[in-house]
Amino acid sequence: MDRGDISLGCATALVESLARAGVRHTCLSPGSRSTALALALARNDRFAVHVFLDERSASFFALGVAKASGEPVVLACTSGTAAAEYFPAIVEASQSRTPLVVLTADRPPRLRGTGANQTIDQRELYGMYARAYLEPPVPETPNDALAWSDTGRRAVEAANGEPAGPVQVNCSFDEPLVPASASVAMPPGLDAVSPTRDRDVAAARVAAVRFLETYGGRRGVLAIGGLPAPETLSLLSLGALLGWPVLAEPLSGLRLDASDAGSALAAGSFLIGDADWLARHRPEVVVQVGATPTTRSTQQFAGSAASLVVLDHAHLNPDPQERAEHRIRVDPELFAGIAWDERDALSITPCDASWLDAWREADLIARARLDRALDAWEEPFEGRVARDVASFVPHGGALFVGNSTPVRDLDAFMAPRRPPRIWTARDLLRVLANRGASGIDGLVATTLGVAAAHAGPTYALVGDLSFLYDAGTLLWSSRLGVDAVFVVLANGGGQIFSMLDQVALPEHEELFVTPHPARIEAVCAAAGVGHVGVDRAADLASALERAARAGGVQVVEVAIDAERDRSRREELRNMLSATLREH
Repeated sequence: MDRGDISLGCATALVESLARAGVRHTCLSPGSRSTALALALARNDRFAVHVFLDERSASFFALGVAKASGEPVVLACTSGTAAAEYFPAIVEASQSRTPLVVLTADRPPRLRGTGANQTIDQRELYGMYARAYLEPPVPETPNDALAWSDTGRRAVEAANGEPAGPVQVNCSFDEPLVPASASVAMPPGLDAVSPTRDRDVAAARVAAVRFLETYGGRRGVLAIGGLPAPETLSLLSLGALLGWPVLAEPLSGLRLDASDAGSALAAGSFLIGDADWLARHRPEVVVQVGATPTTRSTQQFAGSAASLVVLDHAHLNPDPQERAEHRIRVDPELFAGIAWDERDALSITPCDASWLDAWREADLIARARLDRALDAWEEPFEGRVARDVASFVPHGGALFVGNSTPVRDLDAFMAPRRPPRIWTARDLLRVLANRGASGIDGLVATTLGVAAAHAGPTYALVGDLSFLYDAGTLLWSSRLGVDAVFVVLANGGGQIFSMLDQVALPEHEELFVTPHPARIEAVCAAAGVGHVGVDRAADLASALERAARAGGVQVVEVAIDAERDRSRREELRNMLSATLREH
């Protein structure tokens, strides 16, 4: 058996170990040094294999698959700068607790630091952003396959651990790289790895009881940030149990009107963003659930609470200012379910009904006033686009939302959805985003990854700069065989800077907004994807319907007048502020 066969045998043992641990998707990019890895992954029929010319696109696609599925995804590339192209996606995966197993092919260790071609020092290439760094031995004998198998087991355990995240496996191969034999024998003794994680029920019960005893009966607000897809409505029910209003970001999956189980506010960001109204309805306690709030207004609202409780176990520090009175490190959904179960035994009564009534009344009036204003405008407005796209995506669909303005507009304008009468987690709308590091890179690839892993229809709402930043991925999209509809807000560049302090700088337009010369329709034509333009707000729904029926990758470009958009935002704030003065 020559070295090429031994290398393939070791790579096959690694890949089989990953497959037995429940990994099902892999993203490959072409390269010579990674030949054994590519062959082992392609020849294992338990893997869906996605091939990308560009490692950066591959890594963000893998990120989307992992976010949508909740399972580790394998990345495999050749040596040198190819591995460095993964870095932005690995940062996002680390920050957002998304499991990836990154297989970086490498030259043998003896070539490090010698100036050998396509050789860099890949040891711990991703530094603190990797949950673990593993390096199996250079394949020399068939017996090395057992060490490679054990490396696969350890990689999945680390990627699925607490906290979940990316793991680098640096795989050194010596020449020859191409095996001489058509197949290799599998080594014995490959044990499966369970991808499941235990939930500490006992700790959650203790925390829930203490919480109810301490905060039951007080005036509070439940502010729910980004979370994994909900399996129950227990967090909404916790608001109903306590008699508290619920602010649910779309990324929580709980922007729902679920009747008896509880309902999220429909105009909550406008209520807490109005200083006068909030001064008259300031809570005694805010429970911040899940990831750090997306918007500044929610961050300030939570941070200014007399008592702040942070309920989260899966994110980076959701209380960076260390303002929390208590940090409860348990699964929020489990915590809320136990709290509901314990309600009778503890004789917990909600706070006085006037508290929740005041929030709900103001919310109902503000939402109605908001919708009337949006519906009266003929020209597209970004807030209405966010509202209408979220309403259009069917039950069981996925909506990937871009950073900067789109994710904030979705939080402000998305109306609560009514869940199906009988549902599972797959029947709710999944709202996903790359909020770990909040970059604008790789959003097209991430959306396509979501589409590859998600069973339902997939849509995206992104700005034109984010879309163009990842235009290279579009060139590869036709071969992926996925369906996805992109709604692109064509507002002429990074308009979020027009809402920040940079707007006062004389270099504002040139250095921050960075208007682009690209024609999105021409970019779509070059990539072979569908395109339709929308310049009237009422035409968006029909354009989305046509794009969904067409299949494949489709782009709905919505023309936005940036200056008019800014003035309408101010008009809405003034209008709602005047409305809320009476409530």
